[in-house]
Amino acid sequence: MNASHRYFSPCPSHGFARRSVDLAVATVACAVLAPLMLLIAVALMLESGWPFLFVQTRVGAGGRPFRMYKFRKFAVRCSPNGLPLTVARDSRMTTLGRLLATTKLDELPQLWNVLKGDMAVVGPRPESLAFADCFFGGFETLLQYKPGLLGPAQAIFRHEAYLYPQTMDPVLFYREILFPAKARIDLSYYPKRTIASDVVWMIRCFLAILRAAPAGENF
Repeated sequence: MNASHRYFSPCPSHGFARRSVDLAVATVACAVLAPLMLLIAVALMLESGWPFLFVQTRVGAGGRPFRMYKFRKFAVRCSPNGLPLTVARDSRMTTLGRLLATTKLDELPQLWNVLKGDMAVVGPRPESLAFADCFFGGFETLLQYKPGLLGPAQAIFRHEAYLYPQTMDPVLFYREILFPAKARIDLSYYPKRTIASDVVWMIRCFLAILRAAPAGENF
């Protein structure tokens, strides 16, 4: 189902104060992490060539689509129409891609999305168009909030790729189990969020990223 014409709904203002925090955090992060991002881009080019970025249309605030940026984890030859999820030991990932996925460094280019205003630092994860039709039965309320780089669901499902059972289709598992679980977590947080609580989740997400990878994960 195409989100580009079904979900255009009014969304509350992100707020000047929260937007100011987003800009400050993203600007500082870009300045501090610029050498690392350059190193990753060069390493990806040396490993498997151009492009080093993965660009995908995601569902944004009010259901409006936007182009989200990530460092590329998969081999260049992989079809963009393949499985719309990343599972553990995904054969499409390159050696460097597995490292980026484990450390979440593949998400760094989304700082540009934050600077542009497509995303916030803290917000629900933006879904791909393949799962745009999951926003129904109350879950469409999430589209009132600007999608984020970090947040409660991102921290709690830090190792989401390892949750998919081998006995069930991953897309079906995501639709029926993971998406509703993450949506309920976010819906319990965002209606009563504060800037202070957002800062707490920034810290919690950073600490979650630093935790050891699940057993069996390797590069």
